[in-house]
Amino acid sequence: MTFGEQPAYLRVASDLREKIVNGSLPPHTRLPSQARIRAEYGVSDTVALEARKVLMAEGLVEGRSGSGTYVRERPVPRPVYRSGYRPPSGANPFRQEQAEEGARGTWESSSEQEGASPEIAARLGIQLGDRVMRTRYVFRDAGEAMMLSTSWEPLEVTGRTPVMLPEEGPLGGCGVVERMAAIDIVVDNVAEEVGARPGLAEELLALGGVPGHVVMVVERTYYASGRAVETADVVVPADRYRIAYHLPVK
Repeated sequence: MTFGEQPAYLRVASDLREKIVNGSLPPHTRLPSQARIRAEYGVSDTVALEARKVLMAEGLVEGRSGSGTYVRERPVPRPVYRSGYRPPSGANPFRQEQAEEGARGTWESSSEQEGASPEIAARLGIQLGDRVMRTRYVFRDAGEAMMLSTSWEPLEVTGRTPVMLPEEGPLGGCGVVERMAAIDIVVDNVAEEVGARPGLAEELLALGGVPGHVVMVVERTYYASGRAVETADVVVPADRYRIAYHLPVK
C-alpha cells in the first residue's frame, strides 16, 4: 500500500478513518486487531497502537473491556439553539424546544452560594470572594444527558429578592431577562463566546463521552447598563450537537 509523506501512524489512521466513513467498517464492527493492522500496513506495533489512539481520540471508535475496539455509531448532530430564540413567555431556548409536540427533554438543577473565583469575579466585575449564587444544570433528551450549564449571579444584585434562586420561587425557570425585570433590572445586552476543548473528566462522565472527546463551550454573560448580572458556561458534546443561532434582523 502506497502512502504519502505523513507519519506512518497518521497514514494508517487516515485509511481506517476512510473505511469507517464510507461504511466499509460499519458501526459496531470490531476494528482490525493490532496484529492485523501491523501485517496489512507493514508497520510496527507502536504505529498500529498510535493509529488506534488517533481514531479513539476522534470519537470514531471505542474500547470495550476484554473485547477489543469497535466502530462507534455516528450520531447525526442536532442543533442547540442560542441567542435570539426567545418565546414571548421568556422561557429559555431549551424549554421552548421542549414545549413542541414530541419533544422528550428534561432537566434538573441545583443551586448553592459560594465565593467568586478569580475568573468568575472578573467576568462579573466583582471582587474576589464576593458571594454568588451558582446553579448547575443537566439537560437531557430522552433521558440522555446532552448539555451541561453552570451559571453564577452576584448576590449583591439578587440576594434577598424573589429571584435569588433561579429555579425556585414565582419566577423560577423563567430565564435571566424576565427574572431581572422582576427586580427592576433591564437586561440590554448579552455576550457569548464559543470555543472548543477536550472535555473534563467529570463533564464526559455526565455526558456519556470518553476521554479525549471534544466539547463546545459557550461562555455567556448578561449585562444591564454595562453591569454583568449573570455569567454562565454551557457545555455541549461536539460529536452530537451543533450550536445554532437564530438572530433577529434589525
